[in-house]
Amino acid sequence: MQVLEKKLGYTFRCKEQLQAALYHSSYANEHRCCGVSSNERLEFLGDAVLGLVTADYLYHKHPDLPEGDLTRMRAALVCEESLYEVAQSLGLGNELRLGKGEEAGGGRCRPSILADATESVFAAVYLDGGMEAARALIHRVLLDKEQEEAVEERRRDYKTELQELVQRRSNQTLHYEMIGATGPDHAKLFTCAVLLNGQTAGTGTGKSKKEAEQAAARAALQALQ
Repeated sequence: MQVLEKKLGYTFRCKEQLQAALYHSSYANEHRCCGVSSNERLEFLGDAVLGLVTADYLYHKHPDLPEGDLTRMRAALVCEESLYEVAQSLGLGNELRLGKGEEAGGGRCRPSILADATESVFAAVYLDGGMEAARALIHRVLLDKEQEEAVEERRRDYKTELQELVQRRSNQTLHYEMIGATGPDHAKLFTCAVLLNGQTAGTGTGKSKKEAEQAAARAALQALQ
């Protein structure tokens, strides 16, 4: 717990708040007789706190952007992939309390579980230290310059960009083809190729088929441009 507090840059007055944020539902179900509750309620609260802090940050940082752009930026900042990266940087996977089945199934590496735990930790800090403590934490681990650059990268739709580039010439066809998948079910990596007129124009890898297709489109764009 002390290691996690150091990474968070926040020391809890009530250690039980942080502990509660680390109880996955599978663990709570196995220890119901001990009065253990899952972190799902904290996740709900943390999602709201994160949304408010992020909206406030974007509103003041980008005074000229319209509502639509702000909404898309917020969605990219608070998405599962973004929160999963935060969880990895904090080492949350090592601190989670999981049930035996979830443990055996690789739950400590599962992006959805780690993203939810990140929101739960935000809520725990909010309950223990108030909004300013939560705001400071979210800024430290999420809303810095490097992270925003990553968000801008996520906002780009490489498939659409590639389609628009190809359509500048007539009789051009694009086709995406899944060519492989590796790793266990909880951490599978997909590899996709994009074919231009039947010839491979780029390949890419991602944690989902959608990510792999975007990576392949990005590679094709770089090659064509």
